[in-house]
Amino acid sequence: MYDTAALHRAYQDVIAAAEEAAGAEPVAVPPGEWDAEQVLAHVGSVTAGTLAAVAAVAAGSPATFDNRISQDSWTIGRVIDRTGGGRQLRRRIAAQAEALCALAASLGTEELDTALPTLLLSHGRPVFEGPLAILDLLDGLAATELPGHAAQIRATAAPTAVPATRAASPAAS
Repeated sequence: MYDTAALHRAYQDVIAAAEEAAGAEPVAVPPGEWDAEQVLAHVGSVTAGTLAAVAAVAAGSPATFDNRISQDSWTIGRVIDRTGGGRQLRRRIAAQAEALCALAASLGTEELDTALPTLLLSHGRPVFEGPLAILDLLDGLAATELPGHAAQIRATAAPTAVPATRAASPAAS
């Protein structure tokens, strides 16, 4: 059985980052980079693909994992449009995370060790191509993919100003 604690925390952090960004003033993102909603739509697409692969393995069916579609700008826009974006998109990611964690927690060792033909891209460039065990796919989401996207989402929002507290002057004491 898979311990989903790290994966669950990573999804919670992505949702928290998205909530923070939704309540903050957006900053201009560099050309070619995604805004917070686009990053969240990408996370939703990656999560849906992971759910599909994990469900196929749980069903005893052949499975693959390929994240190309999750990087396609048209697809990202479509996910945003179909969910209504904003709060609804955050709710979808939270529901997908719960589903993925519940399904992953039910997998046995043999299923977790199942190697999938995998293609992983980052910024349109291959970063991994070959067999990848379900366990490594899930752990990679928890340790690298999701924390990276939480940071990316936070970078799209202007830091909130924290009011400075005045130290009492010696004369006022």
